[in-house]
Amino acid sequence: MTIAARLRNYLDGQGTSYDLIPHPRTTTSSRTAQAAHVPGRLVAKSVVVHHELGYTLAVVPSSHRVALDALQDVVGKRLGLASENEIAKLFDDCDLGAVPPIGAAYGVPVVVDESLANAPEVYFEGGDHATLVHVAGDAFRKLMKEARSASFSHPA
Repeated sequence: MTIAARLRNYLDGQGTSYDLIPHPRTTTSSRTAQAAHVPGRLVAKSVVVHHELGYTLAVVPSSHRVALDALQDVVGKRLGLASENEIAKLFDDCDLGAVPPIGAAYGVPVVVDESLANAPEVYFEGGDHATLVHVAGDAFRKLMKEARSASFSHPA
């Protein structure tokens, strides 16, 4: 049970209280929610998108899908999904597909879906496929203070 070093350093540096929740290895955020016995609406899923000026991290509940056209309207740029190579370079201390939603730890701007705005607690990938990070809703909102908030997802 471990989390990515940059994420751990950032959370600790922010004074964020968190718990680590081990679960059987999974490959999708919806399966992670099931394996950890957590409602999918409380698991923040990260989707890395690229545009002409760089990257953005789109954060939605694991029970939702990003509506790319709506996200493009929010960001005001033409977007595409980042490749595995791009993601591996940006999040070099994380397993592929286990990207934490805390873009500030990696210097990546974040847009968080409004559906997470009032979550009482939030779980998210810690950088591997077998550990979730659990924070109180207020702590998550504090971690997202620099993030843009908008509606750009729909239930899967």
